[in-house]
Amino acid sequence: MDFSSFNSAEQAHMTKIIEKKQMQDFLKLYANITEKCFITCCNDFTSKALSSKEESCVANCAEKFIKHSERVGARFAEANADQAGGSQ
Repeated sequence: MDFSSFNSAEQAHMTKIIEKKQMQDFLKLYANITEKCFITCCNDFTSKALSSKEESCVANCAEKFIKHSERVGARFAEANADQAGGSQ
């Protein structure tokens, strides 16, 4: 985003808003990964420790979730770039 038309106080304010939004997005992603992988992988509550099967499942689940999120983000960026390029 181009904030060059804003004064320094406005630029700082916009930067804070963007950073806050990025943190919210990160926390939402983390919460979604945690919930999805817990529901999918953790089903034996006889011990407070994860079994090796559960640990492996959680690791695979988190990796797939992150890769999926990266891919969706990349496709969104491509679509956004195509749209911005087509409107010029």
